[in-house]
Amino acid sequence: MKAIVNVFLKAGVLDSQGKAVQHALSSLHFSHVNDVRVGKQIILKLDETDVIKAKEDVIKMCEELLANTVIEDYEIEIIS
Repeated sequence: MKAIVNVFLKAGVLDSQGKAVQHALSSLHFSHVNDVRVGKQIILKLDETDVIKAKEDVIKMCEELLANTVIEDYEIEIIS
């Protein structure tokens, strides 16, 4: 089973890396880009056959290590 975790800054949290990318895109004449938010994707291979248990485990991983839940949100996709 595979879990895909997308971690990104919460709305309202300044994304300085996103602003730098937006500025760089503008300097390359991609001025129609209004906003850029940069996140990270974590792909986990799991030795689990129960989708519900896998999702519960990945939620715990996110809450304890993979995401800083004070400033970041995350989305989980489980692929069996």
